[in-house]
Amino acid sequence: MGQIALEGMEFFAFHGYYDEEQKIGNKYGVDLYIRTDLYGAGASDKLQETVNYEVLYRMVAEEMRAPARLLEHVGYRVMDRVMVEFPHVRSVKVCVSKFNPPLGGICHRARITLKRRRAEQPS
Repeated sequence: MGQIALEGMEFFAFHGYYDEEQKIGNKYGVDLYIRTDLYGAGASDKLQETVNYEVLYRMVAEEMRAPARLLEHVGYRVMDRVMVEFPHVRSVKVCVSKFNPPLGGICHRARITLKRRRAEQPS
């Protein structure tokens, strides 16, 4: 088992609870961590034996383009999509941050973290 991480992805997107946030947009950060078996890729040096980072990035970018009211919803969509499109992935952790959230004071970012583990299959 091993981990693949895409950290520090940044996007300009139109998420937010308030209508104004969805109109003006904001800067967001996403960190994605997946656990999967990396032995085959390590032994073979073949891309098809692992999870392609470009595909992961593209999935996150597509989900970030679809507006949502809550960061939790964006994170859930990313996590769900990874689990559906990569059935061999054992677990996913995603962190979504909104930079300079409109809280009426200084706050560098608001951040949510979600984790999902695939249920063990009976032998």
